[in-house]
Amino acid sequence: MSIEVTNLTKVYGTQRAVDGISFTLKKGEIVGFLGPNGAGKSTTMKILTGYLKPTEGLAKVSDFDVLTQPMPARRAIGYLPEHNPLYLDMYVAEFLLFSGKLYGMGGAALQARVDEVIAMCGLEPERRKKIGQLSKGYRQRVGLAQSFLHNPDVLILDEPTTGLDPNQLQEIREVIRTAGKDKTVLFSTHIMQEVEALCDRVIIINRGKVVSDSSLQELRDTGDSLEEIFKKLTQQA
Repeated sequence: MSIEVTNLTKVYGTQRAVDGISFTLKKGEIVGFLGPNGAGKSTTMKILTGYLKPTEGLAKVSDFDVLTQPMPARRAIGYLPEHNPLYLDMYVAEFLLFSGKLYGMGGAALQARVDEVIAMCGLEPERRKKIGQLSKGYRQRVGLAQSFLHNPDVLILDEPTTGLDPNQLQEIREVIRTAGKDKTVLFSTHIMQEVEALCDRVIIINRGKVVSDSSLQELRDTGDSLEEIFKKLTQQA
């Protein structure tokens, strides 16, 4: 499995931010991770990427335990956090070269890969601009380019389209679809149209628990819209 989560729990004081959840993702799946604010989505993603330690349970990425094998697990992941952290004083190509070196890449292979992801993300006209000069949409493209620069097996994207206008949404959607052709993608969003357009499967979490894990087609077969299903499940839990 590309991602394996078993009885994962994260406790802050008396609050169980993540409460014994389990799910697996196979190679090549694009899975939407949905839930209201505070449901535990970002906490789960931070555990998978090694930013947080779980209180209990198991999390694996590409068969590497994120606790006992943190470095190989992290090398298998491309991560775009909710608040896209970028060095605003760096130029686009400079930042990607810098990021590649942190991944242990170098030389002509790194330059070729930077050129490839710049083209894939539609950043060619902006490559010599400082990141601080870019619109939010282009900054998101830079963050996405950085996340799959080292060609990871797994992409974890935390609300990658938040705050974008409709044109930017469409463009970022295409970037995710292109980048995810041969990868496993777990991404959180509040935009149901993104799920409809991109996902094979949907996991819905509420109050730290998984309340639904179904294929998109299974959800469509209920006859309800995704918005209606989401509302019912998050109100009941």
